[in-house]
Amino acid sequence: MQRNTNGTLAYYTFDSLPDSVIHSISTRHGGVSLAPFHTLNLSRAVGDDPENVATNIERWHAAFSLDASSTVKASQAQADRVVAVGEEHRGTVVVDVDALLTNARRVPLMLRFADCVPILFFDPVRQAIGIAHAGWRGAVLKIVTQAARTMFDAFGTRPRDLIACIGPSIGPCCYRVGDDVSARVRAAYAESDQLLIRRDGATYFDLWQANASQLRALGVEQIEIAGICTAEHTDDFYSARAENHRTGRFGVLIALK
Repeated sequence: MQRNTNGTLAYYTFDSLPDSVIHSISTRHGGVSLAPFHTLNLSRAVGDDPENVATNIERWHAAFSLDASSTVKASQAQADRVVAVGEEHRGTVVVDVDALLTNARRVPLMLRFADCVPILFFDPVRQAIGIAHAGWRGAVLKIVTQAARTMFDAFGTRPRDLIACIGPSIGPCCYRVGDDVSARVRAAYAESDQLLIRRDGATYFDLWQANASQLRALGVEQIEIAGICTAEHTDDFYSARAENHRTGRFGVLIALK
């Protein structure tokens, strides 16, 4: 994974994704929002000035010569609903969805994050892309599995062709969970002993490997894991947990050229 800059805008890209895929994981740098949302907050749902958010979204898209009015967004539900979209969805917000997929060119997809895991998908053979949003609920509901299978069914994607990239999110170093979440993880994963890490009398959940294990179980071998913990890097990313939920949201943007 690479950190890039464009003026004051800072963003990350994955080494595994080629130039034919426009993609960006935004940071908190390069926008106009004031504290505690400073500066590139991309969500209107956290209490920021809506005009500032609109300016931030426009700036972020402009850095990649994308039209923000064409982007398909989602009102996320911390669940497992996946939707494949096309040109007819340009500029819309899909309700209660945590994964968006498309094979339409110049139809950008965008989701927002502040500790949950972004997962980007690219099939270079069928020319299809996607993004999923996976917190602990998405992990136990296996939204990554649902998203990949939808790509298999909708686009004819083969597991051996699929490239999956697991982005910055709260890491196993910081994601402490209680008994209720631990029980859900144990019920969902045969390998839960590797995903639930006991340390200093507490339990930590490895969201990165939980999502990677779903992909491997489907036969997906091309997996890049950023390994960047948002809670440890609030200099670059928003973290709901580290910032006591009074913070902004960074975004993931992906489009086919």
